[in-house]
Amino acid sequence: MTLPTPTLQTPLQIARDLAASFAASAVERDARGGTPKAERDALRASGLLGLVIPSQYGGLGASWSETLEVTREFARVDSSIAHVFGFQHLMLATVRLFSRPEQWEPWFEQTARKHWFWGNALNPLDTRTVVKRFDGWVEFSGKKSFCSGASDSEMLIASAVDESAGGKLLIAAVPSARSGITLHGDWDNIGQRQTDSGSATFERVRIEQGELLLDPGPLSTPFACLRPLIAQLHFANLFLGITEGAFAEARQYTLNESRPWFRSSARHSGEDPHMLRHYGEFWVGLESVRLLIERAAGLLDKAWAKGTGLGAEERGQLALAIGTAKVAATRHGLDICNRLFEVTGARATHASLRFDRHWRNLRTQTLHDPVDYRVHELGEWALNGTRPTPTFYS
Repeated sequence: MTLPTPTLQTPLQIARDLAASFAASAVERDARGGTPKAERDALRASGLLGLVIPSQYGGLGASWSETLEVTREFARVDSSIAHVFGFQHLMLATVRLFSRPEQWEPWFEQTARKHWFWGNALNPLDTRTVVKRFDGWVEFSGKKSFCSGASDSEMLIASAVDESAGGKLLIAAVPSARSGITLHGDWDNIGQRQTDSGSATFERVRIEQGELLLDPGPLSTPFACLRPLIAQLHFANLFLGITEGAFAEARQYTLNESRPWFRSSARHSGEDPHMLRHYGEFWVGLESVRLLIERAAGLLDKAWAKGTGLGAEERGQLALAIGTAKVAATRHGLDICNRLFEVTGARATHASLRFDRHWRNLRTQTLHDPVDYRVHELGEWALNGTRPTPTFYS
């Protein structure tokens, strides 16, 4: 008898299995907030924390398109998990783009082998953490905000301002358990309730020279300037995933629970012209965002493959593609997550369903980077032919 050859699951198949389990508790965990420890451990066990790490370092060697597709799969059911998962790979991109191979290669290998989670303590707009220099090392001291994924992490990307160098931003990769780092667990917002995006205090935290990301350093070359674009495309995929999840839940409720209004001539909601118009508009919005995101992800893959050979003009075109996708994902997402109640009705506002969580999650995350300024950048290109200037947000 010939035994069947075992087939290995693709990362997306693994993600779909995980997403199904996350979905079972998503509503309850949204109400509770806090750290989703069991779900984070499931991600560790899955091997997906090394998704974007090249195979020669023990990772899965996925492209950015594949990595962002997995992020979106999680976002359909649990956007908090999706956020910290996406930031895992953004932190890995940060060390790859800002540091030397002798720094990032061991970090990649240990992350893949030990299933490290990376958290964020890099906020270039929060200048309260400052640098004090010593011979061969520095200290970071101060407060940090929006430290997404820092709780239950093994490594942190942290920043501080070097006032002796004219306010230069120094970025480091440090163990989360380093003496002097306190994570306060004070994230209690209306949305994204399990991202652990609370505050932290750094009290005389010693940073070794080899932990500083100095060569080539932040935003120093067109290739290094891919970091903010990866972040922006991560958010666009997060927004689209939230919206796709909201659409799927609304559709099931409309077909199985909603009833036509008494003035409608339709026998059931699936025939109601009012419903069909809304769903048609939802579909147009979703499809347009999907196409923009797929195009931007393909361009990112090409730019990443060029490495240090990437030019400023190509990087600028990528920034425009990603900015356009993010604006569309923001606007269509907020519209659909708000209007889903138009197609589900008053009974869908029952607190146990928590259909409002989709809007709360999307509204919370979109406020971190005002869409008006992204539109301004796109307007500068459309009218004046001026490409976005690289910053940590564009």
